[in-house]
Amino acid sequence: MLPDRDFFHALADAAKGETLPRFRTGVSVVNKVAGGFDPVTEGDRAAETAIRALIEERFPDHGILGEEHGNIGLDREHVWVIDPIDGTRAFISGLPVWGTLIGFRSNGRATMGLMDQPFIGERYFADGIRSWYSGPDGERQISVRDCGSLSDAILFTTSPHIFQGEDLARYRSVEEKVRLFRYGCDCYAYALLAAGHIDLVVENSLQPYDVGALIPIIEQAGGIITTWDGGRPENGGNIIAAGSKAVYEQAMALLAER
Repeated sequence: MLPDRDFFHALADAAKGETLPRFRTGVSVVNKVAGGFDPVTEGDRAAETAIRALIEERFPDHGILGEEHGNIGLDREHVWVIDPIDGTRAFISGLPVWGTLIGFRSNGRATMGLMDQPFIGERYFADGIRSWYSGPDGERQISVRDCGSLSDAILFTTSPHIFQGEDLARYRSVEEKVRLFRYGCDCYAYALLAAGHIDLVVENSLQPYDVGALIPIIEQAGGIITTWDGGRPENGGNIIAAGSKAVYEQAMALLAER
């Protein structure tokens, strides 16, 4: 048995019950790494616990790949991919561009996914065939746009500081060619791309749970998402997402140039 739309929304509601009451409340933050800053909050852990409890009850034979509480059954046919708060830095800063990511894989391929931003009340959902938006202005099917070329594109990345060495040079070569670039939206940037508001997202060193839910949302909206070498993105790494083939190919040529 496969999950349906209602179950995804039940998972998002469970996570919302843990994250939203803690947003903009001065929640305590724990740094997960020495020599850097990789924050986690009580909201991250509680939201993932809530999601996992529902999955384990409804689909005990499914695997789970989660950011905060480890992995089980990754070799199983069906695997859930969870990031309870993607954009924890935004969360602890009071910026409402973080989201809860709930992805679903079948035989290693991302097939369904949901991104929920509970503070502004928006959800983006891929049902296996199409992508959908629901929010304050209603519900509708969404699709990417074709802006024509890289020179007309709007580009997002979390921050240029995420790139190091050669990756930074490659990223800058793309940024120099676009019409507009913006920073700091984490998973929300991918949702904007799927909905046809922006044209390109370029990031690096992502984990599987950073993209697992976003892959089907973009692909089922008609977009393209791969690694910088053109491979499947399910395992994370250096990621590019684009709304059109032309923008994708022009950006890929620059990422591969150096």
